[in-house]
Amino acid sequence: MLLQTRREEPPHPPGPRSDLLKGVRKGFSWQDYRDLLVRAHIQLGGPIVVVWANLNTHLTAGLKRYEIEHDWLTTVRLPPYAPGLNPVEAVWSLVRRAMGNTAFDTPDDLDRTLRRELRRIHLRPHLIDGCLTPTGLNPPTPP
Repeated sequence: MLLQTRREEPPHPPGPRSDLLKGVRKGFSWQDYRDLLVRAHIQLGGPIVVVWANLNTHLTAGLKRYEIEHDWLTTVRLPPYAPGLNPVEAVWSLVRRAMGNTAFDTPDDLDRTLRRELRRIHLRPHLIDGCLTPTGLNPPTPP
């Protein structure tokens, strides 16, 4: 049986309903990021270095205060628009190059190809090093 809304709108087709999320937070709060950093610090057992973009949650007073109060946490903030300083942009550039001008038949085809390209990059450390070098970050040295 299909249900009608109060305004007599046609029934919503099967699938996710974005209107069900109204009023529900869709992203991380600064406390969520804090908790993630704490868990990473505990699991890794050492200092953490985080490169923040200018997401409004990263700029909150609560998160900035937390960063100052904990010496195991080092944060670097990117300028407002700095794709050249963000290694993720270089990774996506590699993915886009490999997938460029491709028409996918289904979302699953896109997903499969994207995962394959990310895996290819993951298995070639020199590609990842090449994404880090222009940013001024030093690629990790093997133990």
